Amino acid sequence: MTEPVSDRPLYAVVLAAGEGSRMKSERPKPLHRLCGKPMLAYVLESLANCRVERAAIVVGHKGEWVTKKIAEENVGVRLEFVEQAVQRGTGDAALIGLSGLPDDPNDDGDVIVLPGDTPLLTAATIGRLVDQHRRTDVAATVLTAVMEDPTGYGRVVRGKNNRVVRIVEHGDATEEQRAIAEINTSIYCFKRSLLAPALRRLNPDNAQGEYYLTDVVSVLAEAGHAVDSVVTPSAAEASGVNDRLQLSLAEAEMRRRTNEALLRSGVTMVDPSSTFVDTTVRVGRDVTLFPGVMLQGSTVVGDGSELGPNTRLVDCTVGANSVVEQTSARRAAIGNEAHVGPYAHLAPGTEVASGTTTGPFYNSAAATA
Repeated sequence: MTEPVSDRPLYAVVLAAGEGSRMKSERPKPLHRLCGKPMLAYVLESLANCRVERAAIVVGHKGEWVTKKIAEENVGVRLEFVEQAVQRGTGDAALIGLSGLPDDPNDDGDVIVLPGDTPLLTAATIGRLVDQHRRTDVAATVLTAVMEDPTGYGRVVRGKNNRVVRIVEHGDATEEQRAIAEINTSIYCFKRSLLAPALRRLNPDNAQGEYYLTDVVSVLAEAGHAVDSVVTPSAAEASGVNDRLQLSLAEAEMRRRTNEALLRSGVTMVDPSSTFVDTTVRVGRDVTLFPGVMLQGSTVVGDGSELGPNTRLVDCTVGANSVVEQTSARRAAIGNEAHVGPYAHLAPGTEVASGTTTGPFYNSAAATA
């Protein structure tokens, strides 16, 4: 009996070896943070929700730093790190990434290949990509998007039966091809048995002199294999982060999603546009957040508490039914039904007992005495 395609093993190769020179930072690009976590962690978490059995992360620039930091994150998927010592393009990186996946004697699995700088990508979109790939049983499925201004992106070229036959990078495209509005997001799902042979057939005959992963599409199509596509409704979701401006835009969108989820879970925000909550923070029901609240790190807020205005808490715990106003604190613990502030500063290690009421200019040393 033939095994259902939905039961085929699913793996991922995440390309995170680039230097990210446009970030102008000593920090490797995959480790730049938004809403409390490295952006690579968001990509890996979305894969975990799609039941990926293992993800091979291709590292290069400051790879030891990336490996150490990401290994500390609880992303929910088994990871394997492999190094691309010499940057020879995304095609070469993908081939190296396949070496980090477990041996499969039947080679009947599927492989998602995607960049590590797409933190806004959702598990739902990856799920749609994988579902269609398996339903149509094609060699490869490309996640694409339609943009009003596709400048700088690879264009999706279609042939007979509207199948994808080629992806042309902007620098190599003709004027006619540059008029195409459908672009490649650099996110794919491949049949594993076909991917490695296709990658080995790539050549660096292009403007950059690199092995392009995008050329795998034409290699497969020319060999008679079908290549399908899924058009994402939001091009922004699959957009990469290449500089500080794009990082700030991604942060704003992630914060919008976070605030929306909190509001739907029973949290009141007087002004969501001036409320900043990391994705690593836990907030209970019937909590009220006033303007200027910033909650970061591993902060936990108990049910019924009121925070703000103008309060910043980093790695703190706040008990139930407490009030914390115009206060800054780091690694502090506030009990139930306590009142802290206004104008209080809690130093690391401060513990405010349940039921305690503090006045203006609260001295945190008194709480630990």
